[in-house]
Amino acid sequence: MSDYKNRVVVTGIGIISCLGNDIDAVSHSLQNGIPGYEIDPERQTLGFRSPLTGTIKNFDPKNYLDRKKRKTMSLSTVWAYASTEQAIKDSGLTDDLLNNPETGIIFGHDSVSQPNIEMAKELMETKETKSLGSGYIFQIMNSTVSMNLSTIFRTRGANWSVAGACASGAHAIGQASDLIRNGHQERVIAGGAQEINWHVMASFDALNAFSTNIANPLKASKPFDKERDGLVPSGGAACVILERMDLALARKAKIYGEIVSYSFSADGDDMSAPNGVGAQLVMEKVLKRGGVNASDIEYINAHATSTPRGDAMEATGIYNVFGGTPYVSSTKSMTGHECWMAGASEVIYSLIMIKDKFLAPNINFVQGDEMTSKINVFNKKIDFAPKLILSNSFGFGGTNAALIIRKI
Repeated sequence: MSDYKNRVVVTGIGIISCLGNDIDAVSHSLQNGIPGYEIDPERQTLGFRSPLTGTIKNFDPKNYLDRKKRKTMSLSTVWAYASTEQAIKDSGLTDDLLNNPETGIIFGHDSVSQPNIEMAKELMETKETKSLGSGYIFQIMNSTVSMNLSTIFRTRGANWSVAGACASGAHAIGQASDLIRNGHQERVIAGGAQEINWHVMASFDALNAFSTNIANPLKASKPFDKERDGLVPSGGAACVILERMDLALARKAKIYGEIVSYSFSADGDDMSAPNGVGAQLVMEKVLKRGGVNASDIEYINAHATSTPRGDAMEATGIYNVFGGTPYVSSTKSMTGHECWMAGASEVIYSLIMIKDKFLAPNINFVQGDEMTSKINVFNKKIDFAPKLILSNSFGFGGTNAALIIRKI
């Protein structure tokens, strides 16, 4: 068992996604290429350039938490609670292991918009701060997810949120795995959460980054395709239970896979336009840290959001490091871009592929452009049991994260 003390495995997963509110539903959507986005009439009324959005369906917060606990939570934090509750139950962790200094919580989370707007509106109407109550402060903080979850699940170890734009969820899982690998924690609840409402997406819409394929909305997200015209915003929450491998084996836990290595980089360039240098660097670094050869990676769950420049830069980096051999797809073709959550949810999508022995298609891909046609993008489900997967996550400000996941 001592050989396994420096290895980190996933023993529980949970998700609230536009693809479904549990693992089986999400697997069904991934295997059948069913997208989870649509047109939002309210955004059309508000004058959005693009009214497209992912949607969480059939979710009632009252089914998960009472009103008192929800007082300090935005909706995305409730989603985070629901995904964490799923993951903990799936892992079989007992209360004594949760309420423990060796158990931490780290979530990727970079902003909350709706409570801020609602609070400002209420203040303008009442002209007094005492009407705002005590709940808003805990809803609007960047650490709202980790603080709420740690309090509810009574963990006593690491307790913070990671803000790294659209790589936040991946950074959280990577940082959590390093804490375990380096002996700081025995287990960590890690994940990502992202609100979907129009409040958070209005300024993003102003950047002209969203697809405007309103005539055929289910074809709007088309990563790597030469006709791609922008991303579709989305969100939800995803959670994994990470454990030291020897302890997971000792308690006979179910193991979904191993987090082999995590690495990071920065473009050091433009706020919103990736230069591709950081993306290639992080892929090279994560291979080196994991002692993995590029030729061993069988599948890449790409960051590709369906933007012209971003997809081209990532494809170039993938080709430079891996050539055109490994299978490549972007699950964002079905989910849209889940932003702060994406790095965590895409780890779960990858683990589902390992568990159910398939590779999820890059739907809506017809033909690549000069750069994206060099890599092995596929648009139909492949029956294949991947052993080594690379998951990429990149974000505004040039932040990059990469994780290698291995089947045990």
